[in-house]
This record gives sequence, C-alpha cells and structure tokens, in this order.
Amino acid sequence: MISSNVSSLMSNQVYMNNNAQNVANVNTDGYVPRQTTISETQNGSTQANTKQADSNGSERSQTDLSKEMTDQISIEKIAASNVQAIRTQDEMLGSLLDMRG
Repeated sequence: MISSNVSSLMSNQVYMNNNAQNVANVNTDGYVPRQTTISETQNGSTQANTKQADSNGSERSQTDLSKEMTDQISIEKIAASNVQAIRTQDEMLGSLLDMRG
C-alpha cells in the first residue's frame, strides 16, 4: 500500500515540475505549455504522462495561468493525502511491531 502512495507522490512531483515550468514561462513569447496527465499502470501504481500542448499559433505565451494555479492546488491536496496515508500506515505498522515484541 505504501508503494502506491509513493508512486502517486512521484507522479505528482513530475506534474508539479511541469506546472511550475508552465507558470515560469507565462510571459515567454511563443511558449507552448506542457500537459501532464496521471494514469494508473497495470501493477496499480501511477505514472505521469507529459506532452507538449497543441500550439494555437500565437506569438504570445499560451500558458493559461488560471488552469495552472488550479492544478497546483489539486496537486498539493493529492500530495497531502498521500503523505497522511503513508504516516498512518507507518504508525499502524509500528503498533503491530510493538504488540509483537
């Protein structure tokens, strides 16, 4: 179970890195943002899939700042949930080991 939470954290780190890159280039002329999706793998883990967004041909940055900021909030909430799940699992495992000892 912890491995799926760690996998999710790693996937969301890639997502946040791409998101930060998009935000950093909001004023860069001709910048086409990266799009990131998170998908489940066959073994139950997650992976980040990144691709260049479709260009609309604008000479200005094509980054949608409102989308990027909303995505950051979602990524932050997902990360907090995964960290809490890992903490809970760690505490449960510690309690089990204490009972056994």
